Amino acid sequence: MAKNLVIVESASKATTIKKYLGKNYKVVASLGHVRDLPKSQMGIDLENDYEPKYITIRGKGDIIAKLKKDAKGVDHIYLATDPDREGEAIAWHLAYILKIDPNEKVRITFHEITKSAVVSSVKKPRAVDIDLVDAQQTRRFIDRIVGYSISPILWKKVKKGLSAGRVQSVAVRMICDREDEINAFVQEEYWTLAMKGQVTGSDNIFEAMFYGQNNVKMELASKEQTDAIVEHMKKADFTITSVKKGTKTRSPAAPFTTSTLQQDAARKLNFTTKKTMMLAQQLYEGVDIKGSGSTGLVTYIRTDSKRISDDAANAAKQYILDQYGESYLPSSPRIYKNKSSAQDAHEAIRPTDLNLQPELIKESLSRDQYRLYKLIWERFIASQMANAEYDTIRAEITDQDGYIFRANGLKTTFKGFIKIYTEGRDEEDEDEKDSELPQLNEGDKVSVLQFLPKQNFTQPPARYNEASLVKALEDNGIGRPSTYSPTISTIISRGYVGKEKKTLFPTDLGKIVNDVMLHYFPEVVNLTFTASLEERFDDVEEGTVQWKKVVDDFYKSFSVALENAQENMDKIEIPDEVSDVICEKCGRNMVVKLSRTGKFLACPGFPECRNTKPIIVETGVDCPKCNGKILEKKSKKGRTYFGCENHPECDFFLFDRPVNEKCPKCSSLLIHKYSNIKCSNQECDYIRKVEKDKQDQGEGQ
Repeated sequence: MAKNLVIVESASKATTIKKYLGKNYKVVASLGHVRDLPKSQMGIDLENDYEPKYITIRGKGDIIAKLKKDAKGVDHIYLATDPDREGEAIAWHLAYILKIDPNEKVRITFHEITKSAVVSSVKKPRAVDIDLVDAQQTRRFIDRIVGYSISPILWKKVKKGLSAGRVQSVAVRMICDREDEINAFVQEEYWTLAMKGQVTGSDNIFEAMFYGQNNVKMELASKEQTDAIVEHMKKADFTITSVKKGTKTRSPAAPFTTSTLQQDAARKLNFTTKKTMMLAQQLYEGVDIKGSGSTGLVTYIRTDSKRISDDAANAAKQYILDQYGESYLPSSPRIYKNKSSAQDAHEAIRPTDLNLQPELIKESLSRDQYRLYKLIWERFIASQMANAEYDTIRAEITDQDGYIFRANGLKTTFKGFIKIYTEGRDEEDEDEKDSELPQLNEGDKVSVLQFLPKQNFTQPPARYNEASLVKALEDNGIGRPSTYSPTISTIISRGYVGKEKKTLFPTDLGKIVNDVMLHYFPEVVNLTFTASLEERFDDVEEGTVQWKKVVDDFYKSFSVALENAQENMDKIEIPDEVSDVICEKCGRNMVVKLSRTGKFLACPGFPECRNTKPIIVETGVDCPKCNGKILEKKSKKGRTYFGCENHPECDFFLFDRPVNEKCPKCSSLLIHKYSNIKCSNQECDYIRKVEKDKQDQGEGQ
């Protein structure tokens, strides 16, 4: 019988750890939390010093019985749950269930699942950190108080099935506020003016942009103003009056934090935050690598730290030296500064072993695991590389009346880190693309080949997408690394926020709930207040304040707002959206309803008439089997697929959106696949890139 028992949260994590510990260790999984507050009630005694009522989670009885059996007769029990507040709380609950004194040295943590990290942690067990547990409980209790107090009011006054959450409500407010900004935006016209010129007596042709007059920048507000300037300059003589040459450098981005990983995976791989975290968890807990077994490929994936260990920095330095040479190393090791609020117990997200290069283990990974691992790998290596270097040039072309055009050139002279990786951007940065100018010298005369005036309009702020919302939440101090993904998933699944071509927008329901929260619970949806609460949770973790004081301070003001809402909130009627589809059973116009899996049509005559049907979305493509229409449909679990309208007589269906176009090679149906259009016939290799403005929402949606 094994002398030691190690308890982790997940089966895959247990499998990875088993191979690093000898036969004297048994590794088992609790499969997450074993105790929690009850679902049927708040579970916090508001009249008795906020004492919690913990119960065994339904369905965990057999697991707990097995854990107790495994714990009998062993010399040591090690609680090896994740190295964060949630993991510490799980360990504390396990200690309670197994009747272990949490002050004994039973807690082990590691930030990467490698042999050295796991073996080292077993040699240095510690007591359960009650401050970390209390910080988790403080967040949990305040979230529970908000949710279980406001939700019944929303049920009664607005609509059944609604619920409120502390961080989620702030996220909905941010999306609503952005929509208000967009709707209030007043578009303004402005013009730009380019000049295509040629150095007189040479073949040197270049383009320059209008700057102003007499070294004063001039804004072009109308066609009349622009045309007048162009007309005046048609007879002008232009000369290159200034040529300034210089250099610039660009530094690499820091290794990934949870937030930046989610942002770059959204921009570069088109992954949702939920999908990114699911895949990252798999890479952290362990993937079955051919010849090596279950292997943890990346460090802990819930972190806001940019720090890396000395060993990791040295390994990266040696790899860069071997692969690219000394010129690709910075003059001194790179150290990235954390935000003051960052919890530095963890490292940044990085590969655990640089010998496990993405291409070498590609066959052992799923397509999406490989893509995310490659992203993490390249970002980490690039973060330790030398700057990219550029030559810059700016030429000013002036006429006799002082009108100025400027031509800017950029040439990469040393790639540095961009040889392997560049950070994703919401909008492409044109300034860092090479745009070389021909030879230009001061005093050269310039012949104007063409003036190129262009009408433009100011644009409203963009709607949030998942990447930019995560960044905004982080910038405002809302939530922590573990909360970004579930927050976004929750507000979408509750129907408060919709998604359209990657962008997030408030639904009518979301706007109504946000208005209610702003009117009756302004403190709960106040960004500054929510960020300050996060700081109070940090204070609890650091042991500088008691958790009950933080909960009490919150509840004193919250209870006043709650009483006001209960007494004064009027009933809010939300009219159903009426469709033009007629109920074939009773003749009424059917209305749009919302369920967990999306919108559907229902008869307004309920309960007399219970007719429902899915909302039919046509793709404009005919079924290749029977010439029926291919429709966009939802499975019972909410997954989008594309099937024939003649189902079940016709069994044709796809998970990829069809294109109304035949394959030029084999005449089969074409489909959207990620950022490509390819043939649905697996034996045909036809593929082409999708034009950027026509790309569908793509994978991960």
